[in-house]
Amino acid sequence: MSEKCECEAKKVIVLPCSGGSNVGQLSNAAAVKMTQAGVASMFCLAGIGGHVSGMIASCKGADEIIAIDGCSVACAKKTLEHAEIPIAKYIVVTELGIEKNKNFDLNESDIAKIIDASSMRA
Repeated sequence: MSEKCECEAKKVIVLPCSGGSNVGQLSNAAAVKMTQAGVASMFCLAGIGGHVSGMIASCKGADEIIAIDGCSVACAKKTLEHAEIPIAKYIVVTELGIEKNKNFDLNESDIAKIIDASSMRA
């Protein structure tokens, strides 16, 4: 009989692109809400791109990595692939029907759409 509890929560890390457009900021806002709800832990994509060894090790030790890119340029995906961090779930905000622009008045329904796409309802 196992002494280990099999009911432990999975360690889920979410890394948004946080780019300089509405869709980048929407991906960031979705990651923040997921973290606030306790369904994932937001990590710093810049730290991965900057080769911060502790951050890379933490991501590699996660049970699941969710990458959220704002658009098809795929900065988050490319950064994680370069660091050899496997992505379990990948979301591109523009593929959800949200148009990329410079309007930073973020819509809560767009944020909810991104969270739903990750299957990590906040």
